[in-house]
Amino acid sequence: MRDRLKVFGIDIIKGSVRSRSRRPMYALVRMEGSRIESESEVSLFRLLRLLSEEQPDILAVDSLQEIAADQHELFFFLQSLPPQTRLVQVTGGERKETLGKVAARFNISFNRLDPFSEARTSAQVATLGAGAEVIAFENESVVVVSRHRSPGKGGWSQNRYVRKMHGAVQLKGREIEQALVAVGLRYEKKETRAFGGCSRVAFRVFATRDQVPVSMYRGADVQVRISGKWLERIRFRPLSGKPRYLIVGIDPGTTTAVAALDLDGNLLHLASSRQMNMSGVIESLYKVGKPLIIASDVEEMPYTVEKIRRAFSAIAYTPNQNTSVETKVELAAPFTYANDHERDALSAALDAYRQYRHKFQNLLKRIPPGHDLDEVRARVIRGQSLDQVISDMHVPAPVPVTPAPPAAVDGKHDDRVRVLDGMVKRLRSYIAELQEEIKGKDYEIHRLSARLRKARTSRDAELAKDAEVVKKDAVIQSLKKHLHKEERHNRNLAKRLARIKKFAELSVEGDVVPVKMMETLTREGIRKLAEDVGIGEGDVIWVNRTDGWGRSVIRDLAEIRVTAVIVGAGVLAEGDPNLLPSFREAGLPLISGKETGVQMRNRQGLCGKEALDAALVRWNDQQVRAEREKKTEMIEHIFKEYKSERGKEVRKGG
Repeated sequence: MRDRLKVFGIDIIKGSVRSRSRRPMYALVRMEGSRIESESEVSLFRLLRLLSEEQPDILAVDSLQEIAADQHELFFFLQSLPPQTRLVQVTGGERKETLGKVAARFNISFNRLDPFSEARTSAQVATLGAGAEVIAFENESVVVVSRHRSPGKGGWSQNRYVRKMHGAVQLKGREIEQALVAVGLRYEKKETRAFGGCSRVAFRVFATRDQVPVSMYRGADVQVRISGKWLERIRFRPLSGKPRYLIVGIDPGTTTAVAALDLDGNLLHLASSRQMNMSGVIESLYKVGKPLIIASDVEEMPYTVEKIRRAFSAIAYTPNQNTSVETKVELAAPFTYANDHERDALSAALDAYRQYRHKFQNLLKRIPPGHDLDEVRARVIRGQSLDQVISDMHVPAPVPVTPAPPAAVDGKHDDRVRVLDGMVKRLRSYIAELQEEIKGKDYEIHRLSARLRKARTSRDAELAKDAEVVKKDAVIQSLKKHLHKEERHNRNLAKRLARIKKFAELSVEGDVVPVKMMETLTREGIRKLAEDVGIGEGDVIWVNRTDGWGRSVIRDLAEIRVTAVIVGAGVLAEGDPNLLPSFREAGLPLISGKETGVQMRNRQGLCGKEALDAALVRWNDQQVRAEREKKTEMIEHIFKEYKSERGKEVRKGG
């Protein structure tokens, strides 16, 4: 175990991993502990060589896009890293931040236009525990021992040559097996037997790559490859498990609301619920971070909020008097909230942050770079002095690479020294002028910021007055849409009711029978007919097309107990020959339109009652004959089978 953490920080200088013509070049900064060992420019190939030789603890990058174009390439890059080297994305995992925000958390400033400065910053913040480790492999590894050369076509000594290679593979496999047994790792072994030994030995080890006591190897006859089992999706694990400090505002009641800010005033969590009890509030806050300050919007902190504060040992904040609604609206104006309860919780948290903001800004100027700002601010707020906190944390400042001191030069006889002295004086005067200009700009910025705050406050007050109007307008628009939808549905129901009434009136008349039209002999046709005029027992159905029919549709119509299905004369003559037998099997009359003289118009039709009754009588007669013929055929078939079996027995008996 190393005493000091060895970290490589990289940032791309030029080129891209996606380009075939311009391969990437990286700024590489080596750090050991807090000391910067070296800075250099390397290619991707050279970087992998250095990683393999020096095996650092962490390789820090600000974006995975700089080392791999896609997830497939990222897997291969991670596979090529030494087992103990962790790849860390310092800007976070699933939810990324900018490198500037991460560095500001440790009071570190850098030049965003300088790749070496960014690489240096990435290494420093990774050393301090920022970022997320990239996890690409499961807790399972594969060790493969195989031949390092091909046997070839062979010659006089071919058998001896092959036996030597296979024996070396088998011997290496046994050595690896002994090493796995010695450390107590569980594994599965698979050998491929060959002449003189084994051509391949594979171990499935149930441990991560860094736990396997085997290293990659390439010899004259044998090679050893180690690989991890890929995850389906890249995961991220925070490098430091320490939670972030929070400023929390809570509004208890029938609807409980919780708002959580970080120590820089950024909103991290805002929620409200009627089902949220005290344990639910504590659980939701644990998922976000660690509450440092818990605030309320009333002068006397409610008992529920006080219990939650005690659960976290947090600092209590209450205003000098109950916060007015106007102040709450003004405080919460830059944020979006769902209801008044969320607004009250958010305003309580923002009021507490406003109370401590100036203290945080003063601390920012006094904290040296390389310290966790949140930790320092939390300890100072809890009552410790800044000097005591910094001495307890004891983070040494990064030591830059110091070049060798140049040889002493006699200034009396060197004209170049005099020129440089004059240049330094001119630059110092120029710097003084720029500092005066900066002061003037700062004063102008302060004046304009005050005017902007004043204008924003008045504008926010006007917007707050109109907020209720906007809400009501949104409700009205939603109700209008719902009303239009219901009116459209009502019109469709009225049309359907009119069609059903018309069919009912036609059914009352004795000379004709109403006919309902179905587009296709499918379940979709049945559904559309049911939605249009309905379908029930005793209905007569006209079918336009029979293509796509199925036995299940015929069974559905038979179960509904419709009187008959009428089709065109050409369907029975030229259509599917299996259609009529299927209707006969279901016992559902299938009648030709020519027999009934049906007349269709749009979706309605009529046919004479006498013609329909006559067609149904003919259908029933044909159905009786068909069933009789079917029974006759069945009896004849049984008799023939009996006769055939009897003949076989007679012949067999002699």
